[in-house]
Amino acid sequence: MALSEFALIDRYFRNCGMKRTDVRLGVGDDAALLDSPAGCDLVAAIDTLVDGVHFPPGCPAASVGHRVLAVNLSDLAAMGAKPAWALLALTLPNIDEGWLDEFAAGFSALARSHDVALVGGDTTSGPLCVTVQILGHVPHSQALLRSGARPGDLVFVSGTPGDAAAGLAVEQGRLQGAPDVAAHLRKRFLYPSPRMALGKSLRGYASACIDVSDGLLGDVGKLAQASGCGVELSYKELPVSEELVAAVGDVRARELALTGGDDYELCFTVSPSNVGRLRQDLPPERWGYSLIGTVREASGAVVTQNGNVMEFSHSGYDHFGK
Repeated sequence: MALSEFALIDRYFRNCGMKRTDVRLGVGDDAALLDSPAGCDLVAAIDTLVDGVHFPPGCPAASVGHRVLAVNLSDLAAMGAKPAWALLALTLPNIDEGWLDEFAAGFSALARSHDVALVGGDTTSGPLCVTVQILGHVPHSQALLRSGARPGDLVFVSGTPGDAAAGLAVEQGRLQGAPDVAAHLRKRFLYPSPRMALGKSLRGYASACIDVSDGLLGDVGKLAQASGCGVELSYKELPVSEELVAAVGDVRARELALTGGDDYELCFTVSPSNVGRLRQDLPPERWGYSLIGTVREASGAVVTQNGNVMEFSHSGYDHFGK
């Protein structure tokens, strides 16, 4: 006998994620009742993953559950915020209990690792589509914004962008590689690690921050536009992983680092007066970030090599771009 909508919710999602003392009422009523901490600003973000758009058909259900929460957590990381509660809207073509088991396990494992409680949502029938709204908090007026960069600031990025784009190509069968290389890149796409600890730690150091989800070059351009200035990135300073270079070569690896999506790293700017303190308090070799450029007065985002501006075919993913 097929599960009803309400039995599905009760079985897979009533106890999904962490149990938090600030949840007065969670899954099971018309809405959740939450206690927001004093002295903090509420931070909210929402993202949708659509089958065949954000992940290939047949993608592991545990990965879908993990990724739909990870992309939201990354948005809060970019604000320097601490996550607390999530709401889930799940549209399913049918009730596949094996798929639901894996999806809920992937979602719950990541939620528990970041102390996030699932407090409500909705289920409906239709093409596979998953939406999560996440809520968190940040000390009043301490949120990191895209709009604080100033000419002369230095530009940094966490991790090794480009891995996830190559991992998607592996998952789709468009890219081959040695088994260990392919496994590393595939994991970077299927199970991204949002930079929550780094985001919170950047409060008081970074002048601006953005999460890298649609491609580094395009996203740093959004940061520059919001700040009313421009950025210049150094081609040779782009951090690329050994696995990515082994799979596609150095030139293609750097192109993917600039234009590939789904990395969920943080790109941030720091005033020269704060760089020494940043490196002392948050050593880059331990926190995993690299200096890649500078903020300039001229608008736009450019990449230079030996003083020459380089051209790229596109600067990032756009759902409605041609």
